[in-house]
Amino acid sequence: MSPGVTLRGLSTVVPRTELPQAAVRDVFAAQPGLNRLAQRIIATSFDVSGIERRYTVLDELTFDDVDGDPVFFDRETGDLLMPGTKARNDIYAIEATKLYVEAARDAIAATPGIEASDITHVVTVSCTGFYAPGPDYMLVRELGLGPAVQRYHLGFMGCYASMPALRTAKQYCEADPDAVVLVVSVELCTLHLRSSNDPDTIVASSLFADGAGAGIVTARPLEPGERGFSLDRFETRITPVGEGDMAWKIGDHGFEMVLSNAVPSIIDDHITGALEPLFAPDDDLAEALATDAAGQHVAHWAIHPGGRSILDKVESRLGLAEEQLVPARSTLRDYGNMSSVTVLFVLRDILDRATSADGDRVAAMAFGPGLTVESALLTVKG
Repeated sequence: MSPGVTLRGLSTVVPRTELPQAAVRDVFAAQPGLNRLAQRIIATSFDVSGIERRYTVLDELTFDDVDGDPVFFDRETGDLLMPGTKARNDIYAIEATKLYVEAARDAIAATPGIEASDITHVVTVSCTGFYAPGPDYMLVRELGLGPAVQRYHLGFMGCYASMPALRTAKQYCEADPDAVVLVVSVELCTLHLRSSNDPDTIVASSLFADGAGAGIVTARPLEPGERGFSLDRFETRITPVGEGDMAWKIGDHGFEMVLSNAVPSIIDDHITGALEPLFAPDDDLAEALATDAAGQHVAHWAIHPGGRSILDKVESRLGLAEEQLVPARSTLRDYGNMSSVTVLFVLRDILDRATSADGDRVAAMAFGPGLTVESALLTVKG
């Protein structure tokens, strides 16, 4: 273990167009061709989501006047349109690049003693679009990084992907103490929203949003007054069930999300087992987990807010105090589910809170297709 490897300069970005949850609900409920069951699911899923607002790169997903012919939303009729996957991905290539660059610049600027010229590795993350040369290349070009920077992209892994990205960055720093790794995650989930009678599609439409997060991972010590996270250890587990309950596939009209209502129960049944290998090296943590007292030994919990019901199950199963999930619930309320980006928002929230102090432990968890559980143990520094 290398406790000196830290996550620094953690920065988050959202696009400018805000989507009030109630307004989005009303648009989806008014779509032609919906059966009665779909209308009931829309009302329920949007209203109990725990989300008040989300953000999108699609300026046209409002009733404001926007130049050009509608591609996603006809403001005159109120109809959601069905552009093909190419049209959606073309927008991704443009808009995602902007967010990658903005988030990366913010992370570098927020890390004292680190300049763009210091970056040795770039790790990018996304599951909502593809292009090549990809975002890793665009960051090198737009930020003026060195031509020999090593670049890696983690694509199409889903909501948990920022965790293996941080783990990979830590491994680079363990192999080379001089490494400075820029990690950037961008997800444009709203590019794939659509009207449907399918319950999984409706639930996904009630949750997903756009955002970006970035940070610097390095073994260099923090500067005076700087705050960050020590990346202590990571674990990954695949649950024995759930392979078909959370999935992400490419369709003719965008990417198609499978998110069944069984996911919260699967997480409820298997979250303790998923945490066991993470806590096992520490006898106190292992015993606390076994006696439902983990919340007393780990101060902060950066849980990916895949949905309100998931957070409810985690809180109940692990015996967490209500305030320990405030960062996750606040992120869900104010930004929605931004897939892999979301856990970075939760970590940023924890770091910014006055209640987090130097030496506090943080347990982070994210869930994705498989059903895969990625976990990490961190420590607040500074």
